[in-house]
Amino acid sequence: MISTAVISYGISARTFHIPFITTNPAFSLDMILERSGDASKKAFPNAKIVRTIEEVIDDSSIDLVVICSPNTTHFPYAKAAMLAGKHVVVEKPFTNTLEEAEELIAISKSTGRICSVYHNRRYVGDFLTMKKIIEDGMLGEVREFFAHYDRYRPDPRTYGLWREQELPGSGIFYDLGPHLIDQALVLFGMPKYILGDIRRMKPYSKVDDYFDVKLEYDNLIVTLHSSMLVREMGPRYMIHGTKGSFIKSGEDPQEELLKAGMSPTGPDWGKEDESNFGLLHTSIDGKVIREKYPTLQGSFGLYYNNLAKSIAKGKLLQETSEDGYTVIRIIELAIQSSNEKRAIKI
Repeated sequence: MISTAVISYGISARTFHIPFITTNPAFSLDMILERSGDASKKAFPNAKIVRTIEEVIDDSSIDLVVICSPNTTHFPYAKAAMLAGKHVVVEKPFTNTLEEAEELIAISKSTGRICSVYHNRRYVGDFLTMKKIIEDGMLGEVREFFAHYDRYRPDPRTYGLWREQELPGSGIFYDLGPHLIDQALVLFGMPKYILGDIRRMKPYSKVDDYFDVKLEYDNLIVTLHSSMLVREMGPRYMIHGTKGSFIKSGEDPQEELLKAGMSPTGPDWGKEDESNFGLLHTSIDGKVIREKYPTLQGSFGLYYNNLAKSIAKGKLLQETSEDGYTVIRIIELAIQSSNEKRAIKI
């Protein structure tokens, strides 16, 4: 089994990582870094609870370090863990700067340790469904792709307050942008131009709470959007091609189930209710169809399945440090574009 330490015991660790580590027989949850309190000890009495990153790094029995702590810690913790001979998983965003991402890639290569970024939104049902629809050519040649990650949160956060402070990696573009950017890169590859609009909408905001980023390809425009002042939600995704369109509303069910304490097990995990199926309106074999298209079953556990095979058997890693680097590159270019109010050529 892969002896695993989880850094931090916040929402990210409790919701998106620990449930999949503890239900995967390839891993053992042996250590949790919780700065204060004893919530993790009550939940996992067999795990060793530590208070400092040094205790994790110095423990030679730990094989894998999963970093779920604030963004400012991602780079130094990942660097220290790999130099100590451990594999690492880094929550998004991978790092706060391109230079940090480059250094982690170099350390991963020199030490032979895996450095993976947790791009779990590759394993949600709506994304898997869109990927299949595009790959199967159901819409013809895609010309427009819209992805929204909107919320209605007019008031300051009551948790994760560091995200709203003027710190490196704060704001929703670093928080939610990596999900949408990574999905776009998986579907369409690198764009040719980037046009970014990143700003503060709420009167008390110290960091960005809105972004609208366009990725321009040959005959394709990808729009990535997020706002915290959307009370009435529209479609989450829209794809328009030369043959038809796919419109998808609602959210993948996994996050809410995990927050409610559900265990990610059983054959129905990740299945979406039919009421949230997307609308496919296209032409197939000369016949026009307009009907609900079943959402494929997702599971964040697929990330950890691949990670286990990569660590134990040398299988190809799906979510690499290079993937994290590319997302940070897009983030930095979009910020530059927004500041200079012009499109940036890649």
